[in-house]
Formats: sequence, structure tokens, C-alpha cells
Amino acid sequence: MIYSKMWCVVKPSVGIPVFIAAVAVASFSVHLALTLNTSWVKNFLNGGTKVVAVAPAADAAVKK
Repeated sequence: MIYSKMWCVVKPSVGIPVFIAAVAVASFSVHLALTLNTSWVKNFLNGGTKVVAVAPAADAAVKK
């Protein structure tokens, strides 16, 4: 392990929960920023307008 000496300074019973909490806060911050700063995420989460793909109509006369 690269940081094995770190556990001589910080107890694992403190360091591991702090690390997990930091990851959770960072993840929440990113998701909140996406939700607040983009319009498509809000539309997606609210079930915005449905876009239906339409195939182009085939030409009646086929050129050879």
C-alpha cells in the first residue's frame, strides 16, 4: 500500500468514514451543479417533451 504510514497518524476508524463522507459530498455537489446549471437534466428528470423520430418518406420515383 502506498500510503501505509498514513494510518500511523490517522486512525482507520476516523480516516475511512471521513474519506467516504468526502466522496459523498463531492458526488452530491456535482449532481446538484448539473441539476441547477443545465436545462436538459431538469427536463429529463421531469419527463419532458417526447421527441419521436420519423423516418423520411421514400421517393415515389426511383432514379436509376
